[in-house]
Amino acid sequence: MSRPSSWHRTALDRIPGGRDGRRMLVVSIIDKTGTGLWAGCTALYFTYVSGLSLAQVGLLMTVAGGVGTAGAPLAGLLADRFPLVRVIVATQLMRGITLLALLTSDHFLLLTLYSALGALPDRAGSVLIKLYAARQAGPDRVRYQAIQRTTVNIGWSIGGLGAAAALATGSTQAYTWLLVGNVLSYLAIAALTLRCTEPPAPSRTVATSADAPRHRPANPWRDRTFLGYTATDAALYLDDTILQVAIPLWIVHATDAPVGLAPLLLVLNTVLVVLFQVPLARFGATTPAARRLLIPLSGLFVVGTLALAASAAGGRTLAITALTVAVVALTFAEIIHATSSWELSVALAPAEAQGAYLGVHGLAQSGQRFAGPLLVTGVMTAGPLAWPLLGLVLVGAGAAQHRLIRDRVLKPAPPSLSVPAITLSEH
Repeated sequence: MSRPSSWHRTALDRIPGGRDGRRMLVVSIIDKTGTGLWAGCTALYFTYVSGLSLAQVGLLMTVAGGVGTAGAPLAGLLADRFPLVRVIVATQLMRGITLLALLTSDHFLLLTLYSALGALPDRAGSVLIKLYAARQAGPDRVRYQAIQRTTVNIGWSIGGLGAAAALATGSTQAYTWLLVGNVLSYLAIAALTLRCTEPPAPSRTVATSADAPRHRPANPWRDRTFLGYTATDAALYLDDTILQVAIPLWIVHATDAPVGLAPLLLVLNTVLVVLFQVPLARFGATTPAARRLLIPLSGLFVVGTLALAASAAGGRTLAITALTVAVVALTFAEIIHATSSWELSVALAPAEAQGAYLGVHGLAQSGQRFAGPLLVTGVMTAGPLAWPLLGLVLVGAGAAQHRLIRDRVLKPAPPSLSVPAITLSEH
């Protein structure tokens, strides 16, 4: 029995970030298991339990998504000013409180308010986890993020299966229990997160004499290169919306593929991410390598969008084959882009304003989640040939990003102060 135990300890030791890093991975899998319970039935809860109309549900989710985009930059600012672990715990508790508040009312305006307030910490979560990885795992941050994303997909799958089993009962009470299950997951992860030690923050640079100029942290809103990088990254995040929103609708409205193919393709996406996210992370372990990944990323977008166009040419076999090719290509695009984005967003951020910069970069993903569905449904209505045109747009975004960040990647900016730096510890 000693050999398996020894192997198990070795495998755990290979996870970056030490014991606290492993604990935060447990937090992630519990978090996403709870979210998986609730996310798939959110709209159904508002319909069958709260009694809202279809138009009201759509408006509620649109407003919540719009308000939620502010969560990422707000979290980044707070993480630069307060201990990161406490900020993470605060967001976890706020998510639980606002979700539990949905049980207290069936009024449309109150439900919209609670949903919007809950969207703020929900959108902040990915930024805070990325910041935790950058501080706790150091140079191994990309590998840590890859492992973390794998646990997220496992958690989503577990939660989704639990939700499917609960909804199979046909009882409206099941929606309430799924909500409560998600709330309990927030309480559990808050308790676990409190056991994590505060990771070392980047050094704060201060003046060492009264005559030295007062240092102001870099402002991401005045950094044109970083804003341009964030804007192009928002476009590259469209792979997520294409996979999750566009392909199921495209199957139903434009192809001869069976409707039952949609969930199978989503399962394929999840399996591929679980199998390949960590192994492929090594190709983006350095900043120049992460920039080079933008080249194969463009090729995958071309293959994926051409396959989507081909799937509408007619015939069941062609549709199934082309859609499978599209999902495989776009899933690997998702994996490669995630790896590149993790490294580049941290590498382009000055140490003294890391939280603020990552918060602004968080707008790329949250903004895409807000505007992406409208964009891809517009592409769908334009017909099959619109997919390759969208692919060319994404290739252009990747090329623009590759060129835009060249100087920052190959010639890092010198320190902003010429005075000696003093490292201040946080308590």
